[in-house]
Amino acid sequence: MKQSVRKVAFLLADGYEDSEMKHPYDALVENGNDNIIISTEKGKELKGKKGTIAYTSHLAAAEANAEDYEAVVIPGGGSPAKLREDPAVLEFVREADRKGIPIAAICHGPQVLASAGLLKGRTLTGYAGIQGEIEAAGGTFVDREVVADGNLITSRGPQDEPAFIQQTIERLGVSAY
Repeated sequence: MKQSVRKVAFLLADGYEDSEMKHPYDALVENGNDNIIISTEKGKELKGKKGTIAYTSHLAAAEANAEDYEAVVIPGGGSPAKLREDPAVLEFVREADRKGIPIAAICHGPQVLASAGLLKGRTLTGYAGIQGEIEAAGGTFVDREVVADGNLITSRGPQDEPAFIQQTIERLGVSAY
């Protein structure tokens, strides 16, 4: 019997950290997931900050429903600063959080969670430069490669990608790579 394909939402805008998109994206595809790129606009070409890769968005956040996904991944770099300005993106992550859907955010990714008001009483990590922002949003910042608190999975940056990917795959219930 074929296992049903799990849909994973990747929230993305221009300027993302190339490896923080490519490595989780590829690992989740290898583990049998259908990845959908959601941005502020549908059909937009999105380039990494290092220029090594580009993806095209499948949906605009305004037309996406969080309940259609098994997980949400938010790569870091400059992308989260753009995503957090879109009310539809913030509502998408709030809906995912309300439904208990795993939300995996790396590097600057937790900025989207902070803007969505999801950090109060939560423990997480991220790029060291956003520690003050996480704490101002009510979260507790810790310096670890990966932190899981309820449905939130967070990591500091590219050096933590293996642990970040592993934790995300484990949370999805798919066999680890």
